[in-house]
Amino acid sequence: MESCYPVRSFAAASVAAAGSAVAELASRISGLPVYAEALPDLSRAWFGGSFRPAGWEVPPPWDPLSRDYPCTDGWVRLHTNAPHHRRAALAVLGLPADAGPETAAVAVSAWKGGELEEAVVEAGGCAARLRTVEQWQAHPQGQAVRAEPLIGWTRRAAQLPVETTGSPERPLDGVRVLDLTRVIAGPVATRFLAGFGARVLRVDPPGWQEPALEAEMTVGKSCTRLDLRTPGGAAKVRELISAADLVVHGYRPGALTGLGLDEHRLQQLCPGVVTVAVNAWGWTGPWRGRRGFDSLVQTASGIADAGMAWSAAGAPRPLPVQALDHATGYLAAAAAVRAWSRRLDGEVYAARLSLARTAAELQRAAEARRPVPPPWEFPKEPSAPALPRTAEQTYWGPGERLAPPVVFSSVGPVPVMKWELPAAPLGSAPAAW
Repeated sequence: MESCYPVRSFAAASVAAAGSAVAELASRISGLPVYAEALPDLSRAWFGGSFRPAGWEVPPPWDPLSRDYPCTDGWVRLHTNAPHHRRAALAVLGLPADAGPETAAVAVSAWKGGELEEAVVEAGGCAARLRTVEQWQAHPQGQAVRAEPLIGWTRRAAQLPVETTGSPERPLDGVRVLDLTRVIAGPVATRFLAGFGARVLRVDPPGWQEPALEAEMTVGKSCTRLDLRTPGGAAKVRELISAADLVVHGYRPGALTGLGLDEHRLQQLCPGVVTVAVNAWGWTGPWRGRRGFDSLVQTASGIADAGMAWSAAGAPRPLPVQALDHATGYLAAAAAVRAWSRRLDGEVYAARLSLARTAAELQRAAEARRPVPPPWEFPKEPSAPALPRTAEQTYWGPGERLAPPVVFSSVGPVPVMKWELPAAPLGSAPAAW
């Protein structure tokens, strides 16, 4: 599916950022220049999904209620993939637990979009009213996000330099990454780190499920479960943090503080630990603590509305892939690798990113290439050749993984993107390094 946004070049740019960070680290280790090149077609394909099962099926990615609904003054999107988010939306709409999308559509049609958005959010759910780009830019959250840097850096107290056991081929070998992320952006970042040798331990709460994403996102990782709100779970995660080199988390501002794991506490538990944080709506502004996902950010920020106008569609038209999630993930991986490189010199940095700020960057890229012809004026392109894949055995069965989206060159050895551990279910490993 085409888009009025430069998704292909945006994908390649974000992958290139992560690849360049790896190349610089490998060059530091080998003492020889190393160069990275993102492959545009493969980068775009990875944004859509890297794994294809053979002889079995991945569960559908969306809950039936997760969709766009017409309301009295436009459109609103509900995100109900998580059971508690589904319950919140149904409670606001006054519907039973077994209600389907047709019943929900009737209930939503009586609401104004902004009022339903706020009611669902207030109930602990996730929703977004469809806005135009201009409406988002005038919104306090849109203004706050556009003023933020794409990657926000904070320098912490310097520590003694650390040694690396990495090699030019596996520059992140031996780096312990505690992954406290869920649903695409953070898992993309830690999957990339695992691909170059990092030892990634993902932690999920009891009961959390992502069946449509596990084969895609758990490759190269060990996955465990801990309830951080219990004394035992809190003690165990502190133990894991004390031995980590990097912590990547997807908690909203203040959420880690509520768990007793704010940045100051993380540095106490493990002086010099590198932290990379990702959230949906940004780190300033009135929505900084709001739950959010890629599809909701596309709806609120004007991306889905711009797609609808460009294609003359009768409903919101989002990007053909969840590009905000994936691009933010590769940018987070780039930040993690660069911060780790500085850590080898004794410098300690924390980085933070957001889907909404990545959306602003994509929108700026789109503005730079205006005007874009509507879809019916695009010349018909020849079918793209099949992209290279390699066989892979997962916990659920065999399949094929796309070839890496980035390649390296040097007069000496170069980084190799591969994963040592097969994709496996959440909670399938012990909570230990």
